[in-house]
Amino acid sequence: MSQSAIIAEVVWCICLVIYLVIRIPPLGRARRESVRSSRREAWDWIIRVIATACLGIVPLLYIMTRFPRFATYPFFPPFAFIGSAVFALALWCIYRSLHDLGRGFSPSLEIRDQHPLVTAGIYRHVRHPMYLGFLLWAIAQVLLLPNWVVGGAGLLGWTVFFASRVGREERMLLDEFGNQYEEYMTRTYRVLPGLF
Repeated sequence: MSQSAIIAEVVWCICLVIYLVIRIPPLGRARRESVRSSRREAWDWIIRVIATACLGIVPLLYIMTRFPRFATYPFFPPFAFIGSAVFALALWCIYRSLHDLGRGFSPSLEIRDQHPLVTAGIYRHVRHPMYLGFLLWAIAQVLLLPNWVVGGAGLLGWTVFFASRVGREERMLLDEFGNQYEEYMTRTYRVLPGLF
């Protein structure tokens, strides 16, 4: 294994730890906030487990065991730098999303008491910057970990999570904020500024 491939794996692991440091405090606060309405369904838990497995467990398994070996391909050294930059951008998007949401953050589809509609900060540019952060994470995973299964797992995990949640989340916000959210939708993109 090349030195650049080892560096790429170390970067991936460091970014995972940074993500946990960023994410755990808002999760604790979210659990203490009272919920006024919830759109959480039984299969939401399964979808979150799939995303966690694809973006966390599968890559860790690969780093620790090299499983599945058959899908490994030669590492392209510049990907260590590019993947690191993409992962850093992913973490920034996730951090900004959590920071800007403040008390409005929930890992599930829930409306809090006195739930604010956040349209400032990173939300001025896209409606779902956390999904953008996880998309960038999946892309970084492809760049940093040279394995077709591991890279594909990250993209699959993001796709399943995004496809199952974003439409329901927007319907919930339209029901809660009505015209205010509808107007916000007309001036922002869902995930990719200027594209989608």
